[in-house]
Amino acid sequence: MPSGEFAAAAQAILDAVNGVIDGKQETAATALMVLLAQGHLLLEDVPGVGKTMLAKTLARAVHGSVSRIQFTPDLLPSDVTGVSMYNQATGTFEFRPGPVFANLVIGDEINRASAKTQSALLECMEENQVSVDGKIYLLSAPFMVLATQNPVEMEGTFPLPEAQRDRFMARIAMGYPDRAAELDMLQAHQNSSPLERLKPVVDTAMLRRMISTVHAVHVSDPVREYVVDLGRATREHPEITLGASPRAMLHVLRAAKARAALGGQEFVLPDDVAGVAHSVLSHRLMVDRRAALNGRDAGAILKEILLRLPVDPAAGRESARRAAGVR
Repeated sequence: MPSGEFAAAAQAILDAVNGVIDGKQETAATALMVLLAQGHLLLEDVPGVGKTMLAKTLARAVHGSVSRIQFTPDLLPSDVTGVSMYNQATGTFEFRPGPVFANLVIGDEINRASAKTQSALLECMEENQVSVDGKIYLLSAPFMVLATQNPVEMEGTFPLPEAQRDRFMARIAMGYPDRAAELDMLQAHQNSSPLERLKPVVDTAMLRRMISTVHAVHVSDPVREYVVDLGRATREHPEITLGASPRAMLHVLRAAKARAALGGQEFVLPDDVAGVAHSVLSHRLMVDRRAALNGRDAGAILKEILLRLPVDPAAGRESARRAAGVR
């Protein structure tokens, strides 16, 4: 895909999202990065800051199939994946697909459902398929889960299992808008929502071409070594009881490739890896109890690791040679 066409399509998506969500340009860019990296996104924050609105806006900007699951304590796994029903007319069981069969699935307040129901998404998010009664049903491509959750200390929430958190490529917090953005929001939303007027700016065919462009971004051996060293550093840190998994490091690399492509690069630099590390890794790391009591969190520890982790100068040189067409 020509770089100009990719940049124009990416900017159209960002403009569509930023036209609805005021003052969250960085958050919108991260959401697009995860979409192009074929990952899944977890939006965590207190109620009312626009988590669901961001998910709905990104879904509407892409002309694909969209479904929404409202997670509640009584939701069953079959309510998510689908169920086999007996057809009396034919005397056979027929599979009725659940809401997970869509290009973009919005999971609203995912941590209000039990761990059993949350686990229904594990196979979907990792393998893009659903297994029911011994049969495998493939999901649409591209496929992305955009889930929102409230902080775990809020009433009626369940913590996401570690295996579930590890399948989300990135977690971001919306945060409150600044004063100017909040004033703009009151003006734009006082009579109707801009979401109602939003039209799709790309279709799924264009989105697949954009994803292919991200796949083609070059990654040098020194950059791969930097990613591996980052993951190993989290596992060996004395204040971290659960470090980054191999899946997490693969997500870091994919996200870095998408970040590089959105920045107009044909190669990944260590800065791209460091730029995605917080959103991709912080929700997966478990800090030991003593460090947590001292006010240490995963984000602060990860920042220190990145500052101390040596960067091979060859990573930048090899990428520059690649950009110049020297192999």
